Amino acid sequence: MEIKVNGEPRQIEQETSVLKFIQSLGLDSRKVAVEHNGEILEETEFSGKTIKEGDSLEIVRFVGGG
Repeated sequence: MEIKVNGEPRQIEQETSVLKFIQSLGLDSRKVAVEHNGEILEETEFSGKTIKEGDSLEIVRFVGGG
């Protein structure tokens, strides 16, 4: 099925939770902000939100620096 991640089309095998998708990208869920279909999610919501056909995700990683 096709979804959009940061504006780019991406294929995924099946519906999955936002948390599992983030982990599949090798990202730490504590270090990202996620918008799912226009709704900004709290980290506690990642496991309960399911990504389905046609969904859109915006994922931003936190970067430290000085």
